[in-house]
Amino acid sequence: MQTDSTPAFFRTLEKLRPLYDWTYKILMFVCRILLIGDIFITVWSVAGRYIPFITDPHWSEEIVLTLMVYMTVLSASLAIRRGAHIRMTAFDNYLPPKVIKVLDLIADIAVLALGVVLVIYGIRFCNSPLSLRGKYASLPKLSKFWQYLPVPVAGVSMIIFELEQIFRHLEAFWVKDAKKKEVA
Repeated sequence: MQTDSTPAFFRTLEKLRPLYDWTYKILMFVCRILLIGDIFITVWSVAGRYIPFITDPHWSEEIVLTLMVYMTVLSASLAIRRGAHIRMTAFDNYLPPKVIKVLDLIADIAVLALGVVLVIYGIRFCNSPLSLRGKYASLPKLSKFWQYLPVPVAGVSMIIFELEQIFRHLEAFWVKDAKKKEVA
């Protein structure tokens, strides 16, 4: 999609694509590890309830729920990268393509703003007395900080992937307009 008429700004951003790919792969790997851990702990817990010689860990429910929170918020940012997040497309067949592109750009800017909110308030929650002094009921040595940490982490990853989406939308506007000017 890159041509000689593509502005240098977009050519420079294209060089960042490996960084986005690397970030995506790392987050996908982390989500897979979290899922494996979630399944393992759940199986262990269920087996401990029904098999006499296996003990059910008292901390399993809280840890499984915490891992689910991590997977949920991190996978939301992965969906942004793939363009698989939930969105309304009921009117896409009835609207002009340029209007759809503008609406997609506005939606991505709104999700970017949500990512900023997640970072700001997530950091506040992570530094709150409840987070720092609060403990898991079943693991009193483990701080509630770990329960709040996925919020700012997900916010950062959402911002990263939303910036990529916004630049792609802007590039689609610019490059297409540049191609039209070349033809004329």
